[in-house]
Amino acid sequence: MTASLTDVATLAGVSLATASRAFKEPGRLASETLQRVMAAASELGYDVPVSNGSRTFGVVVPDTSNAVFAALIKSIQNQAWYGRHRMMLADTDEDTGREQEILARMAREVDGIVLCSPRLSPELIRQAAGSSPLVIINGEAEDTPRILMDADEGLRQAVEHLHALGHRKVAYVPGPVSSWANLRRSDLISRFCAERGIELVAVGNQSATVLGGLAAAASVVSSGATAVVAYNDLVALGVQSGARALGKHCPEDLSVIGIDDLDVAAAAEPGLTSVRVDIARSGSLGLEMLLEQIIGKPQTNETIHLRSQLVVRHSTSLAPVAAKV
Repeated sequence: MTASLTDVATLAGVSLATASRAFKEPGRLASETLQRVMAAASELGYDVPVSNGSRTFGVVVPDTSNAVFAALIKSIQNQAWYGRHRMMLADTDEDTGREQEILARMAREVDGIVLCSPRLSPELIRQAAGSSPLVIINGEAEDTPRILMDADEGLRQAVEHLHALGHRKVAYVPGPVSSWANLRRSDLISRFCAERGIELVAVGNQSATVLGGLAAAASVVSSGATAVVAYNDLVALGVQSGARALGKHCPEDLSVIGIDDLDVAAAAEPGLTSVRVDIARSGSLGLEMLLEQIIGKPQTNETIHLRSQLVVRHSTSLAPVAAKV
């Protein structure tokens, strides 16, 4: 016998109206309630109807091979599944010209766009997207709602952590020069180090990859810094490997901190101290906001800030004795 929506509601312990809303308006339910309904539907083999309100939306990222964007895409796709919405994915390969062309084309082909970590200027983003519903994650454009995975609190904690360990000279390895997150993180770490009396050395911009970190390692080592904060976890792991090849071991000679707290950070040896940002929440929330735009709900073009937290592992330790002041 085919399971009914009433069966799903009974098993999940919710009302029939709540069970119905889980498939039609998932954004209106608490995540715990939504998960309970979906688990019940899966257990009963409930045949979820395709909603007449299902939409086709675009997701644009600068690099699908980057684990941060892979996690973002997954969270957006998971949220879309509840309403049986269809996703069109595009990778700009960190190319601003390609990003502009993709946005302009998608604006004609989909109901709305989630733009992740854009490399275009705010003016060009809005010009390319036109009047198409748009939500930006870690970036900005005029009259556009956005979600920021703020590293503010986590970076403040990271600098305090290094200061408490006796580090007085810290290097920062920046990411792509056109990245909003890179500019924000560079400004924050400069301010926090100045407040603590820590000398900050910034090396040249790098790609947001392990290769970028490997390329920066020699500059970090030659700077004389006893600790390094990298644009993200991948860059941090590249710096750690490159420094080791130059005879500097982590954390005895060089403490290393990344940003994002990817799964690989916990699995690294030593475990990577990292600033955790809410990647999954930013993706699901971004789609919720986009769908509200698409159906014509009043918009405030608000900026939503998601908080961060330092996660301490074994890649940071006391500064070398000779380096302490």
